[in-house]
Formats: sequence, C-alpha cells, structure tokens
Amino acid sequence: MNGQNRTRESAFKRFLHSGVLLYVLLAALALIYIMPFVIQIATSFKTDADATANPVSLIPETWTAAAYRKLFLNSDFPVWFKNSFIVTIVVTCGRVFFDSLAGYALSRLHFRGRNVIFAALVAVMSVPGVVLLIPKFLIIKTLGIYDSYAGMILPLLIDASGVFIMKNFFESIPRSVEEQAMIDRAGTFRIFWQIVLPMARPALVTISILSFQGSWNELSHFIVSTQSSSLTTLTKGVASLASGQLSSGNQYPVKLAAAVVMTIPVALLFFVFQKQIMNSSEGSVKE
Repeated sequence: MNGQNRTRESAFKRFLHSGVLLYVLLAALALIYIMPFVIQIATSFKTDADATANPVSLIPETWTAAAYRKLFLNSDFPVWFKNSFIVTIVVTCGRVFFDSLAGYALSRLHFRGRNVIFAALVAVMSVPGVVLLIPKFLIIKTLGIYDSYAGMILPLLIDASGVFIMKNFFESIPRSVEEQAMIDRAGTFRIFWQIVLPMARPALVTISILSFQGSWNELSHFIVSTQSSSLTTLTKGVASLASGQLSSGNQYPVKLAAAVVMTIPVALLFFVFQKQIMNSSEGSVKE
C-alpha cells in the first residue's frame, strides 16, 4: 500500500515538474485574453439582429460583410482613417528622431543642468496625462494651432519615456566606438547620425512601435486639440459610434467592424517586429 502511495506521489511530482500544468494555465489565460477579440471579429460579420440576439456567439447565423460596406461607403470612416494615418506617421518619425537626439545629448554631452533636465524628464513620466490636458489646451489655443494638424502633431513629437529609453541604450554603447571619429574631427551630430544611431536599431524599433501604437490609439489629446469633423481621428470617430452616433438599433456589427479595422495596423506592426523589440545584444560592442 505504501509502495502504491509512493508511486502516485512520484507520478504527481513528475507531472508537476513536466510543466504541463503551467502550460494548461497559460493556455487558459491566453484564451481569456484573446476571446473578446475573437468575439469582436465574429460579431462584425453578423447581421444587427443576430448580434443583438446572440452577442457572444462565435459563429454568425448569416455571414455578411454589410457592416464593413456601411463603414467604408456610408460613413466618415475613410476620413478618420486618413487623419489617423497622417498624424501617426508624422508623430512616429518625429519621435524617433527627437527622442534619439535628446537621449544622445543626455547620455554623451556634458553641459550645465543636464542632471536637472533628466530629473525633470523622469518627473514628467510620473504625471498622469489627464492632468496635463487643460494646460495643453490653453497652450495650443495661445499658439493659434487649435483645430489643425499642427495642433494635433506638434505636442506629440517628443515623448519623455522615449527619451529615457534612448538615453539608457546609448549609455550601454562603449564610448570607444566614437573615439576614431573624434580623432578624425567629426562633428557631434555626424558621430551621432553615422556611427551611434545605426547601432541603436533595437531601441529605435522599440520607440517606433511604441510611438506608432501611442499616437494611433491617442484619444484625449485629440479631444482637446480639435473640434472639426474633417480632423476627426479613428479614436474619436469610433468613440462616437460606441456612444450612439448611429441612427438606430445597437449597430454592434458596424461598431466592432470599426474596432477590427482600427486594430489591424498595430497588430501587424507587433507581429512583424516583435523579435527586434529591445534585442540589446544587437549593436553591442566588446571593448
């Protein structure tokens, strides 16, 4: 009897050490996380009546793309998409350049007040964004760029967390890689642009993805910086759909179709570049 008990205990221990229980738990958590997105896709292909009667079913009674046709042909969704695309591309390019430039200056250049600036940068990162909405609105109005692309883009062109990431990455690059350029009397910007920046590819990819995602999903800033319908972005437009802008009925398929289309660019970006996000082994140099 004791032998059987020991055998069972041994088998149970082997089961625990095999990691099967952990994989089952992870699979369950992944399913819980993914399920809302799967329901969202399925509902976008339902009729309005089917979506109202069976909101969480994964198989539509009648498959139809009517929601997508209505979204692209009978709404302002193409305008929202265009505005979000323009703002996101410009903001992403601007953040990659200015965040890397500021990060390099804080990591390599010695000037009075550098530590104060870095401390202020960290302090800004700890401030909730909603606290800055009213001051941001007042500044935009004062500069005369309210309700324009400039008002939508300029306040987002630099990001404190991006500067922080770039500064830390540049500090991990040995200064010896810049010494030869200094001997050849290369300027500071040339050293940054031609030597150090290409080595920071992992950080640049990370900043690009975070900037794209952040500006693509931004809502609060666009609420305080624009009011014209011609400058509405996807986040504002989809929020108006969710709050009942549509004429009648629940219109779940149209709302969720808009959410699906809005999700695709960011999802593709993550799938394509996921292996390159902060791969710190890239670009490192042994001294």
